[in-house]
Amino acid sequence: MKTKVVFYHAGCPVCLAAEQNIVAALDRLRFDVEIVHLGQSKPRVAEAEKAGVKSVPALVMNGQAYHINFGAGLEALK
Repeated sequence: MKTKVVFYHAGCPVCLAAEQNIVAALDRLRFDVEIVHLGQSKPRVAEAEKAGVKSVPALVMNGQAYHINFGAGLEALK
């Protein structure tokens, strides 16, 4: 069974670089990766916040939020 991973981002250069370098490196045979652009999916900001995301880009895996650099705080996306 694949591990579900959600990558939240805002489309900024920091986020896009993280997507290219980190998300692309994940083994798609082991991980089911969903990419969520919070700038285009405003209703999902609350979901990200509930998952523990404080800023983007961030990965959520196994109930844990992993923050990658700092592109934007969630407050800026509300």
